[in-house]
Amino acid sequence: MLSESVRDPGEPSKSVRLAYFVTHPIQYQAPLLKRIARERDIDLRVFFCSNISVHGYSDKGFGGLRVKWDTPLLDGYSYEFLPGFRKNDTLSFATPLNYGIWSRLSEGGFDAVWTHGYYNFNCLHAMFAARLLRIPVILRSEAPLSDHTRPATTRIAKRLFFMMMKHVIHSLACIGEAHREYWIRYLGEDMPILFMPYAVDNQYFSNQAAQASHQREELREQLGLKPGFPIFLFVSKLQARKRCIDLVEAFLGLSQGHDTEVPAYLLIIGDGDERASIERRIRKAASANIQMLGFRNQSELPRFFDLCDVFVLPSMNEQWGLVVNEVLNAGRAVALSNEVGCHLDLVEDGVNGFIFPPQNVEALRMILRQFIADPALAAAMGREGLKKIGAYSFEQDVYGLRQALASCVPGFIA
Repeated sequence: MLSESVRDPGEPSKSVRLAYFVTHPIQYQAPLLKRIARERDIDLRVFFCSNISVHGYSDKGFGGLRVKWDTPLLDGYSYEFLPGFRKNDTLSFATPLNYGIWSRLSEGGFDAVWTHGYYNFNCLHAMFAARLLRIPVILRSEAPLSDHTRPATTRIAKRLFFMMMKHVIHSLACIGEAHREYWIRYLGEDMPILFMPYAVDNQYFSNQAAQASHQREELREQLGLKPGFPIFLFVSKLQARKRCIDLVEAFLGLSQGHDTEVPAYLLIIGDGDERASIERRIRKAASANIQMLGFRNQSELPRFFDLCDVFVLPSMNEQWGLVVNEVLNAGRAVALSNEVGCHLDLVEDGVNGFIFPPQNVEALRMILRQFIADPALAAAMGREGLKKIGAYSFEQDVYGLRQALASCVPGFIA
């Protein structure tokens, strides 16, 4: 939770010059960077390795669909696209391959370097360059919640890698509780770990959902949904690990017979490699209560968050799931697998949602039945979720970043 012991605005603090390295402009991060740039004693400079998200790109996760986000990605903060040797429409460990990182750090007068991730060459380049230049490094990164599926040789190599990285990283900006456990396991308890949780622009999503509520019945009619039937919603890439098919099977199993209509609707938003197989399953079942709505851009989603009663994400190995943050801002109940990374932070089982084991179709079906049997349950859980999401905000992120800077920059006050 956000501490009340913030610094006295009249207390002098050293101003810091902060370099942030990240692969590309990310729709979830842009408003956070804009918020950080408002801090009077943090001079933020963002270095992007690629501009693919600005001009549009073919997203493999969406089945090769051409994606261009419809929200501002570059407003309100100072940035630069690094020059590169290899540029194309993909992001990988060595693509793009940028240069100029050393010169920018050695000549830029930076007090600290912040990187998003450690799993591409450019971020590693920035981290090791900073180490050689004696500039402290703050790492914020997603991390796998479990290594149990990895070969033993991979786990050993990882431990050796992090033994080396301990001498490069000064502090960690941790995105959630499950990730804190991961970093302690690999980097030890003596590494400073500051809480900088994954968050979205809460004000934007809550305001957009509130505005959408005025057209809720109009959208319901457009989709041909009967009033009084609860609406379950899935929003994500249609990949195997997202397990949308499990939700479809759980929903179809609610019917008590071939001619019995399920007293609910399931809306599926997204695209990807699994779309065709999911559509075939729905056609085979001849279910009129499941609709696949395809890819929807970010600005369109609050309408569907407002329309639904329950949001469901049955993923395996989901490192966080920022869409959960978004839907909680609409005051909606959620049902998540226990491999969705944010569940430890954002969901209290039985209070603002339910948690179930991944690939357990029957457990998920029982949850859907509870919501159908008790129409008031979803609304009550949604109210609790709205209380919960308030603590996972950009203000909490700024506070965590300030703590990380204070831990490594003498004279800077958190």
